[in-house]
Amino acid sequence: MTIRSIALAMGAASALALGACNKKSDAEKSAAPTENAQKAAGSDTIAAGIDAKSKFMTAAKAAGLDATLAGPGPYTVLVPTDAAFDKLPAGTLDGLLKPENKPQLAALLTYHILPGTMLVADIGKAIDAGKGKTLLPTMGGGTITATKDGDKIVLTDAGGGKATIGKADEKRSNGVVQEIDGVLQPGKAK
Repeated sequence: MTIRSIALAMGAASALALGACNKKSDAEKSAAPTENAQKAAGSDTIAAGIDAKSKFMTAAKAAGLDATLAGPGPYTVLVPTDAAFDKLPAGTLDGLLKPENKPQLAALLTYHILPGTMLVADIGKAIDAGKGKTLLPTMGGGTITATKDGDKIVLTDAGGGKATIGKADEKRSNGVVQEIDGVLQPGKAK
């Protein structure tokens, strides 16, 4: 990544993290969970439903995104397992958790957040409609390619890294959590 692309990614991630906490567009207001969906999900938000000691929530807190994940949403959050974070090169997560790397950490995490609520069935239908693949826009400004491998949904990042949705459709009052077995990497700015 060039210095310019890092700066652009940091600025976009910071603006997203701050803006997402307090503002709701008309589209977001109309996409809010229905009363029935909210009853089914209960009062637990995405932030409350993810283990506070998990590596993802530790990173979300360090990036300042925990308030966003507790906010109104709706969001679909692709949460890498702790084992997925363990697959990263040694020291990667520890380095990102340092205060001076907060913008890079926010960019990585917002790449795992999709606007709106997307259940696995919704993603599957979009893949079928797209003749084998669909692009999922992220809150970080990138896209993830979704395909199928048998009954599994496979997500591919801009660099070709892959993650499979495991535990799916954990409904929360402000969206849904999809657990994945890999950490997806945002694309490099051109």
